[in-house]
Amino acid sequence: MKMELCSIASGSSGNCIMAGMDGCRLMIDAGVSGKRIEQGLNTLGHKTSEMQGVLVTHEHIDHIGGLGVIARRHGLPIYATEKTKQAILKAKSVGKIDESLFYVIEKNVRFQIGDLEVEPMEISHDAADPVAYILRAHGKSAAVVTDLGVYDSNLIEKLSGLDALLLEANHDVNMLQAGPYPYYLKQRILGARGHLSNERAGQLLRRIWHDGIKAVILGHLSQENNYELLAYETVRLELALGADPKLGKDVPIYIAKRDDVSERIEF
Repeated sequence: MKMELCSIASGSSGNCIMAGMDGCRLMIDAGVSGKRIEQGLNTLGHKTSEMQGVLVTHEHIDHIGGLGVIARRHGLPIYATEKTKQAILKAKSVGKIDESLFYVIEKNVRFQIGDLEVEPMEISHDAADPVAYILRAHGKSAAVVTDLGVYDSNLIEKLSGLDALLLEANHDVNMLQAGPYPYYLKQRILGARGHLSNERAGQLLRRIWHDGIKAVILGHLSQENNYELLAYETVRLELALGADPKLGKDVPIYIAKRDDVSERIEF
């Protein structure tokens, strides 16, 4: 049975990822409108109502902007840590959400949704209780890892051995430093609870790369401080700087689109 991983939208203005397999598909975040989510899923041959739930990474608006509409319209289960749940319930921008739809999860504690085993991983970001997710089923695995300022040996260990990965490559450091953002925002993005740069994304990939990895999607690109080609080339260069210059040469690296559905990865 094949597993799927596809970005409906990815970037500072909104994020929504679809992952799973026949009989059990999930959304990871719902940071764009319910209409855009439905249209994106339709292009993949799916519907919002068919999803088995929404895994929420954290409560920033670019990750929950459409969650209220999705919850009220479809009544999908919402999986989030207790602190993230409370932050969502206090977010006036998403409107009222029935608290009974929430399933409280714990960082680093695996749980099951249908055939999918889900592992929420602790990450470093300036939110209430942010997580990234690994999905496993039938001997296959994929992860969605965005919105992290730094990574450690624990995260490297957890991401080792994956079949597919959507990883943040948020910004080019030089573009960010020379750009129009105010100083405090630049420091936030560059900080330990900010976002992963192209270079750091490539360095993380180099640490977890293995012969069995089938695809990598670079996501959450900044509109102001990055370009698709720049992110792609920087990550490729970082991989080539490793002990094996052929590292990653034959594995597809895709870029998640900001405003459109990206390449569907099946493995």
